[in-house]
Amino acid sequence: MIKALLAAAVAIVGLTAFTASAISGAASAVLGSGSGSQPSTTALADIPPDYLELYQLAAATCPGLDWTILAAIGKVESDHGRSQLPGVLTGENFAGAGGPMQFLQATWDQVTARHPLPPGGATPPSRYNPHDAIYTAAAYLCDSGARDGRDIHAAIFAYNHSDAYVNQVLTQAQDYRSAAPTFAPASSPAAQAAINYARGQLGLPYVWGGDGPVAGDAGFDCSGLTHAAYEAAGIELPRTAQQQYNAGPLVPAGAPLAPGDLLFFGTPSRVHHVGIFIGGTAMIHAPDFGKPIQVQQDFHTLGDFVGASRPWNDHQGHFQVMG
Repeated sequence: MIKALLAAAVAIVGLTAFTASAISGAASAVLGSGSGSQPSTTALADIPPDYLELYQLAAATCPGLDWTILAAIGKVESDHGRSQLPGVLTGENFAGAGGPMQFLQATWDQVTARHPLPPGGATPPSRYNPHDAIYTAAAYLCDSGARDGRDIHAAIFAYNHSDAYVNQVLTQAQDYRSAAPTFAPASSPAAQAAINYARGQLGLPYVWGGDGPVAGDAGFDCSGLTHAAYEAAGIELPRTAQQQYNAGPLVPAGAPLAPGDLLFFGTPSRVHHVGIFIGGTAMIHAPDFGKPIQVQQDFHTLGDFVGASRPWNDHQGHFQVMG
């Protein structure tokens, strides 16, 4: 990191150069994106699950930093910790960098002094520990221009002073991002506002009992997300999934779903999960511990769908059946 590697050094990690048109496309797709893009099939096949989770959680600490940037740097620097080159698992490389995210010791000391690391890593923090290295990389990128998506290019260039390196990272990041999900337009302004709010939380961590950053929590649980989304739309819901199901109004069995509907899972007397329908078979939800807020492409795969409610109907004076 900050090791002034030239394109030849970039090649050491086994990645090839890309065409200028591919690089331009990657930059336009990644620059200014949030932390909540979904992993592509390439990402799921290539990134170890523990690393993928760390990239997503660490990126969420820096608004405007997409996790794919962190993951791409981890790929280029050490193949997500799998490289056997000197300086990845122990020691240092020729430039003095060490660990899966390839920090110089001096840079490591400076960044960790400014940004204490969350629990879950080594004691004391180590640049060879994946948790510590990835969270520190997120902090460094955030300080260098990634915050609020101000200048992702500058942030990556600060990490390694090479335009070839920046291009490699941006293109790899694009490979790790899936196509953006399609959001059907909602038929109610309140439903659209709730969906827009939920979209803005993509990538935040699941936190049991969490009500989101405004309430001082790093993320949400499932009903905390739906409660906050409809609160942003001017509709007050009960707090738990069971209470939200009981409050209704329930969508009649067999009636078409509408974007903004709340989808419930479990049984009528024991609802354990809720998400926000966004069209097709997809929903936004906070799944469980260790998984960020995300788009579930087919809610039926959860297996115990019990019904849906349409909160905004109570504010229109009648139940509007869609379709």
